[in-house]
Amino acid sequence: MELVTLLSEDGTELGSARKEDVHTTSTPLHLAFSCYLLNDHGELLLTRRALSKRTWPGVWTNSFCGHPAPGEDMADAIRRRAEQELGTRVTDLRVVLPDYRYRAVDASGIVENEICPVYVARIDASLQPEPAEVSEHAWIDVDGATRAVRSAPFAFSPWLQEQLPLLVQANGFPPCPS
Repeated sequence: MELVTLLSEDGTELGSARKEDVHTTSTPLHLAFSCYLLNDHGELLLTRRALSKRTWPGVWTNSFCGHPAPGEDMADAIRRRAEQELGTRVTDLRVVLPDYRYRAVDASGIVENEICPVYVARIDASLQPEPAEVSEHAWIDVDGATRAVRSAPFAFSPWLQEQLPLLVQANGFPPCPS
């Protein structure tokens, strides 16, 4: 059973709830993270959400996302989720958009409502994506990803559409130093 941390409007922790009970048509504000992985060539890993995902199935998105367990260190949560979702390890983890927050409604009516700091890291092992999470993945240069999102926003998650230009603007890219 995966728990998420519930938050007040000012970001104060209120308690926890089961993840499957939280993501509904009236999702309360909770804590999450987004992470963008870069390889040694400065390419960005985009993933396509599995078709079985409850929200935004089949859309392309950032490398991976997740929720820290109540009391779990954010860096530990990111490393755990990289292993679970992508079967890989990360290094050079750094927060680029510490105050990112969004609310979006899926076509099914399910709401995402998260305070979601955004991280950039380097990949440190081969990829072995979990099919229940990721149906496809691709390495793409940041400019190419930006053009694709601008050209076909409907093919990408709403958080990627918002985060990518903010990351570029905040100098979240090029890649972390080796």
